[in-house]
Amino acid sequence: MSLVKTPVQAIAKKPLIGLKADSFRHPLDLEATKTLRQIPGIDIMVRNLLGPVAEQVFYAENIASSILVSEKQLPDLHYLLIDACKNLDIELPQLYIRQHPSPNAYTFAMRGKKPFIVLHTSLVDMLTPEEIQAVIGHELGHLKCDHSVYLTPANLLILATSILPNIGVVLAQSLQNQLLEWVRCAEFTCDRAALLATQNPKVVMSVLMKLAGGSPTLAPRLNLDAFVAQARAYDAISKTELGMMVKDAHTAQLSHPVPVLRAREIDRWSSSVEYHNLLGNKGLENRDQTQGGWRNW
Repeated sequence: MSLVKTPVQAIAKKPLIGLKADSFRHPLDLEATKTLRQIPGIDIMVRNLLGPVAEQVFYAENIASSILVSEKQLPDLHYLLIDACKNLDIELPQLYIRQHPSPNAYTFAMRGKKPFIVLHTSLVDMLTPEEIQAVIGHELGHLKCDHSVYLTPANLLILATSILPNIGVVLAQSLQNQLLEWVRCAEFTCDRAALLATQNPKVVMSVLMKLAGGSPTLAPRLNLDAFVAQARAYDAISKTELGMMVKDAHTAQLSHPVPVLRAREIDRWSSSVEYHNLLGNKGLENRDQTQGGWRNW
């Protein structure tokens, strides 16, 4: 396996000093969060049922099974983390690399502990340094937006299902629809964070393309332009009544929106006035804001 050999190529990236989460938060994230907050005591209920022991198990299990990245351990990955944190104006969390055959990354924030990000080796293996930084930026988005309020209960539900099947099933049945809907919407926000960290929409969309159908051998052969065209075609199909039904059925039990939808959102937002204003780009004031940004699916 080959990890990062060289740091991210120097490009004109601008550290976004003073960046606020609400300045890039996706409207669907805002709506879903309001809905979730209407469930009385969701955070307290999950934590009280599972208890601090479950948090400790989840935390310790990851620490024991992963490699902590630092200046002396995989320093190139450490550089990517530092650079992304600088661009998003966020405090440095811990970063761990974990041996796992399924490409994935996740964030965990526990009370009284420093938050950490975990990247699976299979994900690192098929991405370029710039793409790895996009993934890190995405996970930093969860921390920047304080998603841990609901993300941690969601992770604990997953843990409960595996180690406490009876309790896990009861909790999942009562909360999974609301939590999964919120998680999917939060992912759109974090994709925006990935874009602000890398400031290159092609890099973010390339990550999504590789998550959809990549591997260490296939990834270099994939065509990003063709994937973006595929995302736009899916967008057009989903506007029909039948297409909406299929899309809803496809995504109802997923923890993430399908990659083509996420790519289409980044494609739009990267051309929006909102995004370019965050970067301090000028000359876009008269641009049609419907060209980019968000609209309801």
